[in-house]
Amino acid sequence: MLTCTPTTGIQRRTTQPQIGHADGRIAEQVRERGLVMVDGLGSRASVLAFARRVMALVPHRHSDPDSLTTIQYIGQGARRPGLAGLGTGELYAHTEGSSAPEPPRLMLLVCLRRPVRGGEVFLTDGQAVHDHLTAMVPEAVDLLSRPGTAFYGGGGGRPSQVFTHHPGGRASIRYRQDDFAQFSPVVGRFLADLRAAITAHRHTIILSPGQGYLIDNHRYLHARAAFSGPRLCVRALGRPRFPLQPGFRTGGADSGAAAAAALAAESSSGQCSPAVLDAIETQVSPMGSLSSGGDCRRTP
Repeated sequence: MLTCTPTTGIQRRTTQPQIGHADGRIAEQVRERGLVMVDGLGSRASVLAFARRVMALVPHRHSDPDSLTTIQYIGQGARRPGLAGLGTGELYAHTEGSSAPEPPRLMLLVCLRRPVRGGEVFLTDGQAVHDHLTAMVPEAVDLLSRPGTAFYGGGGGRPSQVFTHHPGGRASIRYRQDDFAQFSPVVGRFLADLRAAITAHRHTIILSPGQGYLIDNHRYLHARAAFSGPRLCVRALGRPRFPLQPGFRTGGADSGAAAAAALAAESSSGQCSPAVLDAIETQVSPMGSLSSGGDCRRTP
């Protein structure tokens, strides 16, 4: 029997899952929240072992032979288009692998060495962005969902769109904001609304060594603040080893209005939203035990 012992005020209840239930809890949280915070992954080997448990790894063009990608400063080469993640400057909110025919469904990023200053992670739930725009600027959602209104990648880009709608009232998000992103003039006037919604629903997470996050890459956008010092992270991309429906549930205008109201209340109180707290409260060790804790800080 494994006992989850609360270590911060974020988690206020104790649960006792059986050994072997950890992976089920991970799958459940990815399906419901799109985000799982992890802890206890202090080495590359432990990150790889955990990644292999939850996903079939998909190599990236910058990954190493073990299919993990080392995320650290590479010098002047980071100034080339598409390599901002290997620099020290700000990295804007994006979908990992947005220019691929099908972006990898899962992304795991773990901090192995924290920078001297900066380097905070910014996570934005695409479901909140979609529902927010549905409530506030419904025309934007309609146009941003039209095929061919976005182009991601080099060589003229890969025709795509920001939102893709799936059967059953579900949708996914695909977005980037660098030299490899172009948008049709049809949606140009709504890009400011999209960026504002992404910023409004952005949450900050400060990772210590051994901590990281597993996200549904078709739902969450991730970003990073500029930093100084020898920051070192490793990243895994892959296909889930558990059933996962396409995209996320869309709530429509009513849900979007509720999300906007909750966001306004959160901004005035300075507290994190319950959805983010729920996502952060469960932390999973590489060996399958569950613990509680974590830090959630809302950006100004």
